[in-house]
Amino acid sequence: MIEARHLRVLRAVASTGSFSAAGRELGCTQPAVSQQMKALESSVGTPLLVRTGREMRLTQAGEALVRHAAGIIAGLTAAEEEVAAIAGLRAGRVRLVSFPSGSSTLVPTALAALRAAHPGTRVFLEEAEPPNSVELLREGDCDVALAFRYEGAAGAEEWDDLVVRPLLTDRLVALVPEGHRLAGTEGSVAIGELARESWIAGCPRCRGQLVEVCEGAGFAPRIDFATDDYPAVVGLVGAGLGVAVLPQLAVESVRPRGVRTVALEPAVRREIVALTLPDLAQVPAVAATLDELARAGARQSAAR
Repeated sequence: MIEARHLRVLRAVASTGSFSAAGRELGCTQPAVSQQMKALESSVGTPLLVRTGREMRLTQAGEALVRHAAGIIAGLTAAEEEVAAIAGLRAGRVRLVSFPSGSSTLVPTALAALRAAHPGTRVFLEEAEPPNSVELLREGDCDVALAFRYEGAAGAEEWDDLVVRPLLTDRLVALVPEGHRLAGTEGSVAIGELARESWIAGCPRCRGQLVEVCEGAGFAPRIDFATDDYPAVVGLVGAGLGVAVLPQLAVESVRPRGVRTVALEPAVRREIVALTLPDLAQVPAVAATLDELARAGARQSAAR
């Protein structure tokens, strides 16, 4: 019989390449990892690993088992969590991955409400940008992933295999210094009005979207600065070093001192969603987390 703990050890060995590194990742000793791998090989009746120098390499059988391990572990986790939650969410656990601007806006509101309603439910938060966060979900390394995709973007992510919970629609806005000629503009301005400006670019995906929108307007933005840190973008714009385009949620996650926001045409929007696996969506703790994230998104939209 294959045990879930043995599968977790096999995945750790496959990802780290050695028993000792897998032990460090799992918080156990190298001999314990070795013993569990021997037990797993005995259970399946065939070698799963071969040593090549100082590293371990998967056999064909090992590769097949690792390929199925994420789904098996996700299904077992769903069963364990659902059984634990029968007593009223007293033992629920949710692993949540969010992109930074979601972590500072939607997530705090949602988790505070979740804790008030279900104090026994524990949520573990990590940060990752999509598509990495979505891959973590598919690989069984988290239970809920906050993600986004731009409307009409080429190569938009496919989420057909996931449960998609819409949270809000986020519009891109321009940031200009307070003394900029467009700072007091009411209504929207065409992005082409900023064609001759110096640009401060944000995260890689926002940067790619900026270039795509600008090229659609007939110009290539001159990017003088690029940073993944939203407060740094705001600071650079506030110092008069250029203009930027950021999602509205990102602007709301910082204190935009010394800058003004300007609505842009054509409007560029991104869809903010919470994602989970179909099995995990049935787990009460995960379902409650999705509900609170949806409520937080609705409140964020109403406040604008």
